[in-house]
Amino acid sequence: MMLVRNEERRPRKAVLHGQINRRRLLRGAGVTLALPFLDSLRSVSAKQPDAERPRRMLLISNNLGVLPKPFFPEGTGRDYALSPYLADLAEFRDDFTVISGLSHPDVDGGHSTENCFLTATRGPTKSGFRNTISVDQFAAERLGPVTRFPTLNLGVNIDKANRSLSWTRDGVLLPAEDSASTLFRKMFVQGDQAAVERQLHQLDERGSILDTLLDDTRQFRSNLGRDDQARLDQYLTSIREIEERLQTARQWELHTKPTTDQQPPDDIRDQKLFFEKFDLMLSMARLALESDSTRIVTLMVDAFATPVFKLHPDQNTTDGYHNLSHHGQSESKVQQLIDADHRQMTLLRKLFGQLAETHEGEERLLDRTMILFGSNMGDANTHDNTNLPILLAGGGFQHGQHLAFRRDHNKPLCNLFVTMLQHLGIEEDTFGSSTGTLNELNS
Repeated sequence: MMLVRNEERRPRKAVLHGQINRRRLLRGAGVTLALPFLDSLRSVSAKQPDAERPRRMLLISNNLGVLPKPFFPEGTGRDYALSPYLADLAEFRDDFTVISGLSHPDVDGGHSTENCFLTATRGPTKSGFRNTISVDQFAAERLGPVTRFPTLNLGVNIDKANRSLSWTRDGVLLPAEDSASTLFRKMFVQGDQAAVERQLHQLDERGSILDTLLDDTRQFRSNLGRDDQARLDQYLTSIREIEERLQTARQWELHTKPTTDQQPPDDIRDQKLFFEKFDLMLSMARLALESDSTRIVTLMVDAFATPVFKLHPDQNTTDGYHNLSHHGQSESKVQQLIDADHRQMTLLRKLFGQLAETHEGEERLLDRTMILFGSNMGDANTHDNTNLPILLAGGGFQHGQHLAFRRDHNKPLCNLFVTMLQHLGIEEDTFGSSTGTLNELNS
């Protein structure tokens, strides 16, 4: 993949005895195309010391999970035998760890838990439930505005109004982007000067509206009771956070967008093409991370909302994904789910391979990128939300093992989240329901 990092609008210095610039660009129709990576033209990022090169995180969840028996290995430790599903990833055995016996305490209620996969908020079926911040947004807060997009939240066949992996600190759903073409334009298509000025004006207008809101609310705060003052303070805090995001967005509008040799993708609108859409959004996530447009991506695979889909080139499923997941041990349904799960593993293998082939300095991008694949469902057939299927790849951990915790008394999945946060360079000891970390990944 041929990419240029974000740069301010400034003159470029010539290299190679003045014959060509660090990156020769072809411009037209608002899209910038770049020459391939050459050893003599490595990006500034690639020349940075190891400690300064960024770490990244991709969080993927299929809200109907996978069949547990073919996913989890029988053995444990480093000498475990690959399960039927993990055999699809055999060439990357030393680049991933499979973990059993993890879940979120008191996060049960079947499908209602899908919004809590990255938040661990307890009691999603209880009256008055309100979600909390997801680990991706938590990480973005701690890292600050280091990229154009603090996070990117993507979806496959997503029900935008009701489902997302990303939630704000106030428990507000952040809609997922399911259009690859829209995402591509956001990341790579540089508008002309007039378009940039219009965007800056819109950002300034939004800022002035927030200023007015703040002035109005401050005037009557002193007349409120203690509880109402607390609610108002929370509201004001949210406005201040939005102000900061607007200011950050304004600064990034003054930076040139990164470039890619990728052609703008065509959206896949047919929900039956489930795996093609999954593959496309994984490609967009990889492109976002490679270009350093963001360092944190979530991808919710909304199998629950997926109707009858193409399982093989000449075969559609006999039912929608959700109805298949309630297989009741039907041989036909189970076999279709097995085939679907194998296709998911094949897409992961492709992603691992592409990240392994891309280098950042002396390291593979796979070694700089944590990839979490999992689900809020331990067994969709029985609506079980324990013993979640969790696979962590890349990121430079000590992989090649099956970490097996008690099936009857799970460890909190948030222990893994804390470990991942620390690996991003975030000094944090707790998140959600965590009780510690998974030190086994570092030993």
